[in-house]
Amino acid sequence: MELSEEKYISPQPWLDKRQKPFLEIKGVSKKFGDFTAVNNVSLDIYRGELFCLLGGSGCGKTTLLRVLAGFEVPTEGNVFIDGSDVTELPPYERPVNMMFQSYAIFPHMSVERNIAYGLKRERMPKAEIKTRVKDVLELVQMSPFAKRKPHQLSGGQQQRVALARALVKQPKLLLLDEPLAALDRNLREKTQFELINIQYKLGITFIVVTHDQKEAMTLSSRIAVMNKGQIVEVGTPTNIYEYPQTRFTANFIGSINVFEGVVEKDRTDSHVVSCEETECDLLIDRDSSIHAGENVGVAIRPEKIEVSLEKPADHAFNTVRGKILDFGYLGNLSVYNVELDSGKIVQASAPNRNRISKHRVDWDDIVYLSWEAANTVVLTG
Repeated sequence: MELSEEKYISPQPWLDKRQKPFLEIKGVSKKFGDFTAVNNVSLDIYRGELFCLLGGSGCGKTTLLRVLAGFEVPTEGNVFIDGSDVTELPPYERPVNMMFQSYAIFPHMSVERNIAYGLKRERMPKAEIKTRVKDVLELVQMSPFAKRKPHQLSGGQQQRVALARALVKQPKLLLLDEPLAALDRNLREKTQFELINIQYKLGITFIVVTHDQKEAMTLSSRIAVMNKGQIVEVGTPTNIYEYPQTRFTANFIGSINVFEGVVEKDRTDSHVVSCEETECDLLIDRDSSIHAGENVGVAIRPEKIEVSLEKPADHAFNTVRGKILDFGYLGNLSVYNVELDSGKIVQASAPNRNRISKHRVDWDDIVYLSWEAANTVVLTG
């Protein structure tokens, strides 16, 4: 299968002003009666991205995907692909293909016939069909299974057949609706990296809908977090996780602790936040968007917190005391739930670097939690 000649060169095209969006979603809304499934969404996606729409059930991500595919016509707004307005075009006239969550493989057809089906419907010459099917089978590593029927395949193999059928038509844009949801955990994690490699080789723009946070973090160049039909935040996996801009994103992506407080002092390189939930003032890095007297949330990820039986001598700020309520040993790490003197529950985690027969801390132990100002995130929205 030939590589796309249109594969972008810039590793982060959204930061390059010379790059034009490949897919433009402008003010798109979709209503079903009185219910608004997608509410005034605007989004730019660039050529060659592996972009994820992430959100819980009912947030509108699949409806938005169906609008892009042409299965739904937006109530308001427009969709542009490669500079052309496709808002009113039916699915078969768009340079788009879609891989459904159910895979929708024909049970009576062999693997190669399933993959060739769409090309035959377009009356493509037999020689070209044969070449394309052969190439895409090699790409998804399914050549040895070309003559098998779907019931003779594992779930992971069926997923590859569905992907091959979507890719064989060489779309400019491939839409994937929860493509790995039916796979078990180990196979899903392995397939994620295979999907990344296939997308990179072809240079086709992928848009993946998923509710799985880890899957989105692993797969994507960028993530759009959705809630109640709207896009809450867009960013790279690193920015979404390390520097969330909203409370919704901070709580939706991974685990996080949030302390509510008031900015008391503005220092040269930091701020001091007074917080009733802790025994001490909190120190956060300087942020030009906040000022003294403002109410803020100070967020800290569990893995950024140090757990110790002795109070750290060099921590005048960001050190709280509490009692271990419970902990979980997860093999690669241990997770602790700690109740502070104020009653607030804080979660901390630590990697298990050494094999141990006894945990460093135990239930009901009094411990100290501490963290660096640079590891906090300020939430105002």
